[in-house]
Amino acid sequence: MTQSAPSLRQRAESEASRLPPLLARAERLAGSVLLGEHGRRRAGLGDDFWQYRPAQPGDSRRLIDHRRSARGDVQYVREREWQIAQSVMLWVDQGASMRFSSSGNLPDKMDRARLLALATAIILIRNGERVGLTGTTLPPRRGNAQILRLAEHFATAEDTDYASPEHRAMIPHARAVFLSDFLGDFGEIQLALTKAADRGVHGVLLQVLDPDEESFPYQGRTVFQSIAGSVQHETLMAAGLRDRYLDRLEQRRDALEQLCRATGWRLGRHHTGDTAQTALLWLHQALGGSTR
Repeated sequence: MTQSAPSLRQRAESEASRLPPLLARAERLAGSVLLGEHGRRRAGLGDDFWQYRPAQPGDSRRLIDHRRSARGDVQYVREREWQIAQSVMLWVDQGASMRFSSSGNLPDKMDRARLLALATAIILIRNGERVGLTGTTLPPRRGNAQILRLAEHFATAEDTDYASPEHRAMIPHARAVFLSDFLGDFGEIQLALTKAADRGVHGVLLQVLDPDEESFPYQGRTVFQSIAGSVQHETLMAAGLRDRYLDRLEQRRDALEQLCRATGWRLGRHHTGDTAQTALLWLHQALGGSTR
């Protein structure tokens, strides 16, 4: 299912507006001091004006703004901003497997993942954080234009059944959010998180699944086919596959949990049958809290 960027952005903004603004906790502040735009406004070193304040004992005379002070009898100091921002990188699985939906009453996994990613970006950007994509396609930036760029990117999709997390150009000491069903090549997931951890990048994995992928309600003659059509399996006794399938799913979940513990990431799970607000609240808390 393909949606226009403005429509996706409107829905994501609606989800984001239901939560208080999220200011991502800076991870390793020394590594995330930036010399350009900034997210967290404090007085300190920097080039951009922040505010005037009355001069205090101990202030150097060279800090006094004589033009502002000439308007009255009080001397004012011109303060600049402490330019500390948090870069947050997003990866949303655009593989064909994410287009699965077991019911016309449910969104497909890709639609939900895109919505949550963009809503998270809106909350962050509204608080001055830089948000972008993993890799080199869209480096983290601030502002409404960046929200539109993200929406436009999320309107595309890949033809392969499973997409691999992007691990190039990880910004040291940044944070990251990966949204996927994480049912593809586990080695690629492991590689991405290991490389991220090597660069001091911490973040969250949100596994997005359809309810049928958790319950496996199929019985009798059933044809299972991947969304991209590369894999197909027909059985006359689908119920006989249920235990083996659920065991494999649990093994994948355990592997993801162990990987997250080893790399300092957090793992969450979301069903498309649940409200998007539930998952957005979890992301809000996960990004705002410690990964340790």
